[in-house]
Amino acid sequence: MKVLISDKLGEEGVKILQNEEGIDVDVKTGLPPEELKKIIGQYDGLIIRSATKVTADLLEAATNLKVVGRAGIGLDNVDIPAATKKGVAVMNTPGGNVVTTAEHSISLMMALTRNIPQGTSTIKQGLWEKKKLEGREIFNKTLGVIGFGKIGSVVADRARGLKMRVVVFDPVVQPEVIEKEGFEYVDLDALFQQSDYITVHVPKIPATVGLLNKAAFAKMKDGVMVVNCARGGIIDENDLYDAITSGKVAGAALDVFSTEPPPADLPLLKLDNVIATPHLGASTKEAQTNVAVAVAEQFIEFLKYNNIINAVNVPAVSGKLLEQLRPFMTLADRMGSMQAQFLTGQLKEIHLEYQGDFHGLDMKPVTTAFLKGILDVLVQDGVNSVNAPVLAKDMGIKVSETSTAESEKFMNLISVKIVTTEKECLVAGSVFGKTDTRIVRIDDFRIEIIPEGHLALIHNLDEPGAIGSIGNLLGENNINISQMHVGTQVGGKNNIILIKTDNPLTNDMKKKVLALSKVKSIQTFEL
Repeated sequence: MKVLISDKLGEEGVKILQNEEGIDVDVKTGLPPEELKKIIGQYDGLIIRSATKVTADLLEAATNLKVVGRAGIGLDNVDIPAATKKGVAVMNTPGGNVVTTAEHSISLMMALTRNIPQGTSTIKQGLWEKKKLEGREIFNKTLGVIGFGKIGSVVADRARGLKMRVVVFDPVVQPEVIEKEGFEYVDLDALFQQSDYITVHVPKIPATVGLLNKAAFAKMKDGVMVVNCARGGIIDENDLYDAITSGKVAGAALDVFSTEPPPADLPLLKLDNVIATPHLGASTKEAQTNVAVAVAEQFIEFLKYNNIINAVNVPAVSGKLLEQLRPFMTLADRMGSMQAQFLTGQLKEIHLEYQGDFHGLDMKPVTTAFLKGILDVLVQDGVNSVNAPVLAKDMGIKVSETSTAESEKFMNLISVKIVTTEKECLVAGSVFGKTDTRIVRIDDFRIEIIPEGHLALIHNLDEPGAIGSIGNLLGENNINISQMHVGTQVGGKNNIILIKTDNPLTNDMKKKVLALSKVKSIQTFEL
């Protein structure tokens, strides 16, 4: 078996692989994409960090590749759908840098509140600005933690040790779970209103892009300080600049940016009360050792013994059962991702119903695929086909499933109803033939769509001209509709239109669609 390490990996991990009988290792870092593409066909495994881009084009050339391993958590640089289609397992190491990132968040909060970077800079310039750089205590102050996953929960624990009051909001983890850990659950508005410091630990998804924006800053205390070690874009950088220059926000500490590296003329970086680091959240010797050792051990287990650890696209089931279940699992995963992107309110219950002929198969891996699909969007990092059921349970989400041999209109039908604090939502799907997956129902609307690509779901009045007005508007703005499906509400007066476009619709474009007289709402999502 041949393994290529294409990004810098901790020496401990390299040695483990080099010392393993039956595995040959090449370390070739910094290769241009075309050079990597020329040689990738030789290798059974590829170990990366964040620099190497595992694109569909690269995977096409990877004729022998069986597994891609990320020494770290984030997989933004891997085309997971393309890898799945090629039968390539994609693994990460979700636990290796949790403490490191949490500690960096606390470090930035302390450095920000005591003006440590500014003090270092000015004293090296021969200045003694003791009065100007007066800070404040964090003792008895309120820290608002947005996101109570692995990293957010560690930040909350460390802040408690510093004698801070900690309030927590998480859109997925149930309040009772947070309270059981000894923290105070609040809704997002209350967190904004009560916090002296706010730190974000949520994934970057459509629902969290710009989560801290002009409207959010307006709800916050005067003099609040903000920390972001999660993902760039969760904080609207332009709105943060305005909030700081107006005096609403006293300062910000940023480890991540919408564009990395950020442009040199980024206005935020010109402000004295903004401190920044170049995405160092996971950059400690200990974390690099942890993830290097973990990915090496996972590769050995997979390549030599076919044991799957922390794969994000391969379930822990036998090869024969996997082959039979794969189309149902693909469908369930995409239904979960779709539901997550529709979600409003606190997720409380998930109910799956299997109707029709599933040939006596054990459908638990399909349920797991749905949980992975929905949690992968909602949780910051580290969801895979092994831990998804455990994560759902730990978050206090009630999961149930039923099955019946009867299905009125389909050979097989998977229906999933999710319940949140605000509403219920139902999506149903079916596998046509052997492998063709389709979404066939969204709430009260009957429809038939292929669950993939850049999609927009539009609720509109079932009246002449409604569909034409949407098509004309998109055409006038040079947006090509590659697919369109219309679903009619059972016994109602509304339609839904599901369109697939070559490129995702911008926020400005969505506003133009919503302004059409016969359009009631528009939601975009990616599958």
